[in-house]
Order: sequence, then structure tokens, then C-alpha cells
Amino acid sequence: MPPNPTKHWIIEPVLPPEADQALVRFSPILRQLLYNRGYKTDQAARQYLEAQPPAGSDPLNMLGVPEAVERIWQAIQKEEQIAIYGDYDADGVTATALLADLLKKLGAQVQGYIPNRFDEGYGLNTEALDALQAGGTSLVVTVDCGIRSMDEAEHARRIGLDLIITDHHHPLNELPQALALVNPKQLGETYPFENLAGVGLAYKLGCALLEKARSAGYAPAEQIEAEEYLDLVALGTVSDQAPLVSENRSLVRQGLEYIRRPRRQGILSLIGAAQLNPLQITADSIGFGLGPRLNAAGRLDSALAALNLLLTQDLAEAASLAQLLDNQNRERQQITREIQAHAEQLTLAEEPDALLLFSAHESYNPGVIGLAASRLMEQYYRPSIVAYHGPELTRGSCRSIPEFHITKALDECADLLVRHGGHSAAAGFTVRNEHLSELVERLRFIAQRELGNMDLRPKLHADAQVNLAELTPELLKELGRLQPTGQSNPAARFVSRGVRVLRSRTVGKDSSHLKLTMTDGIITYDAIAFRQGHLYGNLPQYIDLIYNFERNEYNGIASLQLNVQDIHPRS
Repeated sequence: MPPNPTKHWIIEPVLPPEADQALVRFSPILRQLLYNRGYKTDQAARQYLEAQPPAGSDPLNMLGVPEAVERIWQAIQKEEQIAIYGDYDADGVTATALLADLLKKLGAQVQGYIPNRFDEGYGLNTEALDALQAGGTSLVVTVDCGIRSMDEAEHARRIGLDLIITDHHHPLNELPQALALVNPKQLGETYPFENLAGVGLAYKLGCALLEKARSAGYAPAEQIEAEEYLDLVALGTVSDQAPLVSENRSLVRQGLEYIRRPRRQGILSLIGAAQLNPLQITADSIGFGLGPRLNAAGRLDSALAALNLLLTQDLAEAASLAQLLDNQNRERQQITREIQAHAEQLTLAEEPDALLLFSAHESYNPGVIGLAASRLMEQYYRPSIVAYHGPELTRGSCRSIPEFHITKALDECADLLVRHGGHSAAAGFTVRNEHLSELVERLRFIAQRELGNMDLRPKLHADAQVNLAELTPELLKELGRLQPTGQSNPAARFVSRGVRVLRSRTVGKDSSHLKLTMTDGIITYDAIAFRQGHLYGNLPQYIDLIYNFERNEYNGIASLQLNVQDIHPRS
């Protein structure tokens, strides 16, 4: 199977006359961009561009929130010990930090608890619940986990722990028995947006709790503004690759403004460790710079370092923790490269033409296998699974392509699994070793059934075909109105054809990137093509290219450039 299969370009059709007229108040290219994203009326377009939240997004409209608020408020008044039980990724860590900090400011006896990935695994576990109960905790509030923890919820009930579950992952048909269950994907939910991240749910619960405290005349609540937690919401939402549409888009846009003027010493130190300019932080800055560093702690060791970084206001502690996360991120990158190379060799040797790639080994770091799976998926455009093969259990991490819903595939194999969960593009599972071979066989059968007759090539969608001369500073300013861009709200992408290459050279440590200067005969632009250095020396004089139009800053000098996603010979 060759890596990097030829990409299929799909250019969106020109918007029809009725949509062109409905969006006439916007510039022609912006009209096309809005139409491509599903905004076909002036009102819908303005709501999108202004990142307005959907109507009816009061948190009390969400199932479970009123009951959760009442129980937490009771615990605060009675000085009960509360534990916020989170996941070890950036979404779970930010959600834990948010609720723990808010409850502490409201006078609660509260602690954050994040399980160790290596000793405890994902989500609720009975040993942790026992330890919390023995330490005096009477109320556990989960964030970003728990929706599939039926046995653990029953255990909490048996030992006298009240349990509130907040989780954004897809539930099973059976739901855990908890005091309150907050999940906008659960059956019967009428809340207008179901794709909040774990930290988004924590924020909505926090907002409702603040309103409860204020309505009760509780003085400390008057000193707290819910919006001051939106920096954490933006960090967790983008890091978890939640869709940046509707309410997520509204929360992240506001949160980015708080990150650009950091109030938390930990976030400021993290920005410094990533060598970013606070004033220029975008969703991409989180996705490629801040999020990976927050995630690195839980991937290699305990996520408590990331949690403590977000909670501390001590300058020295924040600087030390940010440097630790930066070092761990570098180590994580190296380990990922090593696992990817080994997994690639192993899986292709066993089944070179498989529609689902699978590799398991006892040497793999369980905290990094998901990243290695992601790289395999991107390189070969196949659903990919990389797993840590332990003495009794194998823990796998899955990444998939749009054509294959990986969690539904795992659902078909649930009888073999100890546990599993996730969404369409990413999932995780635990399986007993005696069932591993059958699991792989079944998953590959499902992949053959679903993908066998498909043309499996990565698809690159472009918003429009344009001439380079249409790429103006004014257009770039308009493109900024699409921000924050990311999952389900892509940055604008264009195709230009018959562009003449004036100069090209390789850049980067391994000459892996390609730097270009090109012209359409009217205007000349510089371009960068990441991970396409192999094309150097093989480029024809005239090319077609698909790219993002962006602002580039290097050594304090700003310029406009094309970020090239793919190159074809002139058609």
C-alpha cells in the first residue's frame, strides 16, 4: 500500500443566483464561503459571523443540570467534601480546573482528581472511588468521563457516594445510575447544541451554579464572573477537536480574547514555553502549540502537572511546570515517531493491503499510541489502531477516516471488549488478550464490508477557484471573520490553476518542506508547502495548487503567503 495516496480535490459549486441575492450584502468571495458552510440567508450568515450562541442555550434547559446544581449547592452549604473527577487529556484537565477553581471561590471543600493513565486507565474506577470515600468525600462530579461507567456508578451508590456525571461522549443504550446525568447526546435531550466539549459542559454547569448562588444572595458569587473561565473553555474545546460551530464557536471566540490577555499565570507561562505571541493566539495556536503541551503530561506521566499549571498563580511554580510540560512534549514527539515507524513496519508486513491498519506491541507507550495511530491514518488514509499489549489486557487507540465510523465498528464487537468508547473519528478500547485476534479479524471484516467498494483517497475541499490577483489584504481581513476555524468550520481554501513557479527550495531540518515563489502573470506570491519537500526538483514550470491564504510573520516582519496543501501538474 503506497503512503500519501493521491489526493482528490473537490471544488464547491458556485452558489446559485437566489443565494447570491440573499447574501448580497457581503463581498462575492465571502458569499461563496458562507454558502459553502450552510449559511444561506442574511440572518444566518450574520449569526455565524458574529458567533452568536443558539437560542435556548440557558444551561438549565439541559437535562440533569437543575438536579446537579441543587446537589452541589447543598454540598457547599453543608461543607461536604466534593471531588471533581476528570480525564487526563486537555479537555478533562481544563474542565477539572474550571469546576475546582469555581467551587473553591464559592467556598466549597473541593479537590480535583485525575486518574493516572498507566495505573488506573480511562474514566471512573472503583479503587479511586473507594479512596475518595475513605478520605471523606461525599459527592463526586465527573467531567469528560463517566457516561459508560455503569458498574462504577453502581459501586459509588453501594459505598454511599453521590455521583453526578457530566460527559460529552456518546452514551450506550443503557445509562449509568447517577444522581444527575448531564450529557447533551442522551436520549430525550432538547438542548439546542449537542457537541459541547467536556469543558463546555463544565462551564455550563458552573454558570448555572453561579446563578443559583446569586439568587440565594450568596455574597462570594457576586465577585465571580463566569466569563473569566472562557480561556479554559477555549483551551479544552479546541484541544479536544470539538466542532467549532454554534455554541462552541461562540465560547471559543470569546475565550480566545481572554487567552490573548492572560489572567492565569499558568496560561501565560504555557504561551511563553510554546514561544507564541499572546496577542496573536488563534485556535491553531491552541491546536498545535498549547494543547499538545497540556496533553503531554497525561501521555507520559500524571496529568496533575497540567492541572496544577492551570490552577497556580505563583510565577515560579507556573514557569517550572510550563517548562516541564514543554520538555515532556518534546519527549512525546520522539516517542511518537518511534512507535509510528515500528507500527508501520509491523502492520504492513502482516497485511500490506488491509483496509484497517492494526499494530500491537508490549513496548508501546500507552499514552502515545493514539498519536501514532493518527499519523498512520493520515499517511495511508485507512482507519488505524495502535495498541499497548500488556500481560493480560490490550489497550488500543483508534483513529479513523470520514468514511468509517470507528466507534460503531467497536460497538459491533462489544461482546469481546472490556470497555470501549469514543466518536466517529477516534476511539479507545480495552480487550483481554485471549480475544485480541478475534477482535482484529472482526474489525477488518467490518472495514472490508464498509470500505471495500470505495475509492479511498483523501479529499481536499476548496471553497472556490480564484486567480492570485484576487488574494488581497482586504480579502484576508474578511477571512478573519470566519475565525475561530477548525473542526467542522474549516479555514477558507482556494484553488489556483496554471500558476508559474519562479523559484523553489527546501526548508526545515530534514529539507522536508518546500518554499515556493510563484506568479499568475499579474501578482507574485511566496508559498510554503509543509511536508512536500520531496517535490523539489520534480516540479513542472506550471502547476495547479490548493491552499490557504494567510498572514505570515517571521523575525517580526509580516507578509501574506499561500499555505499549500497539495500540488498537481497544470491541468
